[in-house]
Amino acid sequence: MILLKQFLFKTVLFLIIFDGFAQKDEEESIYNTLGITSVPFNAPVSLELIARYQHRVATTKNPNDKFDRSINSPKSVNYLPEKKKFYVQSLEGNETVVYSIETFEKLKVIRHVFNAQNQHLFKDGEYHAFDYKYRFRKTDFNIFSGKPVESCFSHNGKYLWVTYYRRSYDVNAESPSAVAIIDTDTDEIVRVMPTGILPKMIAASPNSRYVAVTHWGDNTLGIIDTSGDDPFQFTYVNHAVVDKRLEVKFEPGVKVDRDSNCGYCLRGTVFTPDSKYLLVGRMGGDGGIAVFDLENNYQYLGVSYSLYYNIRHLIISGDDLIISSNSTGHVQKTNWQSFIQSKSENAGKSITDKEAWKSCYVGPGARTIVASSDGKYVFACVNNLSKIIVVNTSTMSKVAEIHADSFPVGMEITDDDQYLLVTAQGKAGKGGGHSVMVYKLTMN
Repeated sequence: MILLKQFLFKTVLFLIIFDGFAQKDEEESIYNTLGITSVPFNAPVSLELIARYQHRVATTKNPNDKFDRSINSPKSVNYLPEKKKFYVQSLEGNETVVYSIETFEKLKVIRHVFNAQNQHLFKDGEYHAFDYKYRFRKTDFNIFSGKPVESCFSHNGKYLWVTYYRRSYDVNAESPSAVAIIDTDTDEIVRVMPTGILPKMIAASPNSRYVAVTHWGDNTLGIIDTSGDDPFQFTYVNHAVVDKRLEVKFEPGVKVDRDSNCGYCLRGTVFTPDSKYLLVGRMGGDGGIAVFDLENNYQYLGVSYSLYYNIRHLIISGDDLIISSNSTGHVQKTNWQSFIQSKSENAGKSITDKEAWKSCYVGPGARTIVASSDGKYVFACVNNLSKIIVVNTSTMSKVAEIHADSFPVGMEITDDDQYLLVTAQGKAGKGGGHSVMVYKLTMN
């Protein structure tokens, strides 16, 4: 009976994950012309595609449509207002590409390639964190190329943290990976820290006390104490687990799809504005948001559920906790303080308060979301439809949309609400990708 229950649980979990990551057959590859605008024309927000960096068409008619070989499967983008530049993570290019928001010119390319000449970036030669071990033997684990995925700023923009999906020699992402720390004054890597298995999302607390590295690969997070200004003094203080740590042990020589073989597939990660709590979205399993109390010995408070599962991205804007549900295509919101209070009062329990949530359907494949500076609007990358959808957060209704190059995944909005930056990745058998789009925003 016990074996039967375990089998049924694993079967249901697989079906939920498969449904969450399955793509629609009607997906089509779209490549837009600069100058396209959003609809409807009289919407309270309008967008225009004014510039692009792409690795698809070498000769273009518009000087703002820039052919750039560094744009190789771009994953995420972050804007640094103090220095008027933005950073694009080029996953398959093993690069972080830096651009000026004022001139749209490329400023620098940061290579995530490590050899004998830059081993000083690894403190005391460290190559693993916690109890993680490598699944194979190697002379030097710190000779590798990193595949940059997500990134965040800490210390008021002084440092940019970039996670590596995997080290180049770790085909199935089943061994420790790493995170790079970049000094944004020089745009040079100043330290590389080991992580757990397959880190994706990363977030910094508003008070610059912590950085959380979310391990997509095994239901855990690494919490780093970032007190002080010296990157070589940053250190892990907790290995947080969501419910149960996933055992990662694949058959040697067999390629594994780690995009779906990932347990709860932890993704969206955000600290509360008071830096007291850490929230993590579960993109796999039955969804929900895991909560940790940082002031109470990093206590795991359990999971709270929203209206929809397959939680991809989390942000906090004003009083709102806003999340995207990838497969169901919804953007949802609730009051973050009430959410935390309810979770704290029900610590250790899985709770669902559907009445507390409001939602808006934006389309299948709702990925990254960002909010305008006043919190009135949320912009959503709708991957399967190759669109950017604008949602009014007061009414939770769609007010505008514009086409994006296929298939949009990452997004950033400038602090003055002037520009929306969007990355597009291709899909096997469908094309697309290799594009970073710049949209001009107008609040009408």
